[in-house]
This record gives sequence, C-alpha cells and structure tokens, in this order.
Amino acid sequence: MEVINRYVTVETQINGEPKESNFEIKSTPLVLSAEPGSNDVVLKNLYVSIDPYQINRLKAYTLTQKTSGYATAITPGQATCWLFYFYFYSVIDAYGVAKVVASENPEFEKDDLVVGMITWGEYSVLKGQYMLRKLDPMGFPLSYHVGIFAFSGLTAYAGFFEVCKPKKGEKVFVSAASGSVGHLVGQYAKQFGCYVVGCAGSKEKVALLKDKLGFDDAFNYKDEPDLKSALEKYFPEGIDIYFDNVGAEMLEAAVSNMNTFGRIAACGVISEYTDSGKRAAPNMLEIVYKRITIRGFLTADFMNLYPDFLSATVDHLRTGTLHTLEDISTGLESIPQAFVGLFHGGNVGKKIVKLADE
Repeated sequence: MEVINRYVTVETQINGEPKESNFEIKSTPLVLSAEPGSNDVVLKNLYVSIDPYQINRLKAYTLTQKTSGYATAITPGQATCWLFYFYFYSVIDAYGVAKVVASENPEFEKDDLVVGMITWGEYSVLKGQYMLRKLDPMGFPLSYHVGIFAFSGLTAYAGFFEVCKPKKGEKVFVSAASGSVGHLVGQYAKQFGCYVVGCAGSKEKVALLKDKLGFDDAFNYKDEPDLKSALEKYFPEGIDIYFDNVGAEMLEAAVSNMNTFGRIAACGVISEYTDSGKRAAPNMLEIVYKRITIRGFLTADFMNLYPDFLSATVDHLRTGTLHTLEDISTGLESIPQAFVGLFHGGNVGKKIVKLADE
C-alpha cells in the first residue's frame, strides 16, 4: 500500500527568533512496508513533542552541537539524525508516540503502540539503530507518554531530587514555572515539604500555579522591573534551591538572593536561545563566598532513575496529588506555529502536537 507522507522540514537555518517561514511542509510517496531482512520499522505517528532545545539544532552553529548527541545540528537538505537514519531528508526528529504499520524488527509487530524518537511527520521510517520501545499506556492518555512520563517528567524529577538534593522545609524558586518542566518541579517540591515560589509570564499562569498546582506563591516577572528586589520580597529568608529554566537576568537575581550552600539546577536558558548577546553574569564573589553550587545536567544523565520516577509519578497521578498541564495542538500544519510559540510564552505546560487519532 502506498500513501502520501507529509512532514515538516527546516528550510533555512535559524539565527535569532524562529519564524514559521523557517519551516516547510513537504510530501512524498511512501510504501507502507519494511524491506525484507532489514531492521526497518514503519510508523504512523500519533503524538509528537515540541521542545525549545530543538532550536539549538536548527542554528548554523552552537557549541552544544559538538558536546551532545542530543544537539546534533539539523542542516537543510541533509538527513537529520543523531542515532538513526530516517528515510526522508531535512525532516526533524523528536520524541513521540506512534503505531507500527510494518516491521522487520522482531521486537515490534503491526499495530503495536510504541514510544521513542520519531519525526515531525505523519509517518516515520526508522532504519539501523533507533530509540524505540513498546508502549504500555497503563490506563493513561497516550499524550502523557510524550510529556509527564517522558523527558519533561524525568527532567523535573531528576533535576530536583538528584541535582538540587532538597531538604524538607527549604525555600525553592522555579522559573518558567508553568512550562513543561517547571510546573512539575514545583509540585514535586511541595510534595517533598518545601516552600515553593514560581514565576511565569501572565496573570493567568500565576493564578494556575497557585490555585491548581499548589505553589505557595507566584508572580508575573513582566510586572517586576527589578527582579532582585522581587525575589527578596518573595524570599525574605533567602533561596535555598533555584531550578533555572531561563538564565540571563533571572539567574543573576536568584544568585543575589541565594542562601549559603544554595544549589542551582541549570536546566535550560530559554531567554538566551534566541538572543546571542543575552548572557547571564552572576556575581562570582557571591557564588564563592556563599559556596553556591551551579550544576548543568541533561535528562540522559539520569536514565537509571526512570523506574523510580515512573512509579512515584504514576502513584501521584492516580491519587490526585500531582497534576500535569498539556497544551495540545492538532494536525501537522500546526507544528511550525507550535514551535515558534514556545519562545513567546504561548504554551501552558507541555507542548504536544496530535498528528492522528489513537
């Protein structure tokens, strides 16, 4: 059987803020069969993750492209993979949920639900080595396996418990707290027994953090002309843990308000992704004399924690003590807009695109 596969490609490398015009939707005929004797798998994509880190792969050059396989450059006109080979050129790979259409891999059969690295397209053809496993939905929506049960959830869990090493009663600040990772970090911290304040970019998001997610307090950073003073107001006794998703001025302000032996988890720097001139310059004397620890990390560092993370998170969801936020768009055509919106605060929680019915 042959179908027309539509997929999103990158047409021009991105320098500065991404635009929808950087992307194009292309189509090509695809035979829904795997080559006999190969390891190929053909997938019908159902849900795909939209993540801000992808912009570092779409730039002409960043240092991250050489330091991590997860940040390998995607070059217009070339195959785009860091672990496997896709059948299509210039298509963008991303984490997602799919259904097996055809398989020559003995681990997968037709109609299996799978989760792993697929594409921003209606179908994916995976060859050689690839990151894919069978999916047991466990009674949860399939979208959860792109968000809270995937990298966003593990990042929040490992970043807070393993990088920040919290103690009960400590004061925790989370930036981009209504984002895919931040909204989970704040809830894990509250459950652990910490005092938690988050910042977000609108009054609606601030209300969500306090009223639905249980943050002790929250504020709209856009309403604060002096971030250092704002944090001093919300943390009169200082900050013990800062979970940083933003970088730049927010990091500087947090360092100024950190307590002795404070810990900072450097998870993301979304404010710096689109502005090469915007870099954090925290006061190094404060870092030295307060003995502050700043640690960058990647989720891949903590894959050994996945069973514990999954068990704890499933329990919290089933007992109603944890809530996940999803922002789901529908249709392949929505992918460019969904991606661009990440850099303008357009999402609440995990950004996902639904490509087909389950």
